[in-house]
Amino acid sequence: MRFYKYCDLVNANTNYANRMKMLSNRIFGDVVRPTSEKSMRVVKMFSEEPLYKKENVINYYPRHIETGLLMKKLREYGLYRDEHQDFIEEMRRLKALRGKVFVKGEKKRKAKSIM
Repeated sequence: MRFYKYCDLVNANTNYANRMKMLSNRIFGDVVRPTSEKSMRVVKMFSEEPLYKKENVINYYPRHIETGLLMKKLREYGLYRDEHQDFIEEMRRLKALRGKVFVKGEKKRKAKSIM
């Protein structure tokens, strides 16, 4: 029996051919019965890899911690200007000039020294 006869048999519209086609589709993971185009969209959606396993979804956001540390080091070298950090340091400097520097635990030490 030649292979082309099998192809002709599967393409025939007999009960046996339909059952063999359904079995073949079931074995190879295709849709068993003929379905509409609307239903095929659902089949394709469920056959895709889930979002939580896709590499481009998992690694979507950049490495914030490493980038922040790199920018801090570049700022120390003078290769990067962080205007927000410059502003914070300037406010601390001006506070120190006015004598308003906060030292952690200072209130407790004063309270103990008074007693």
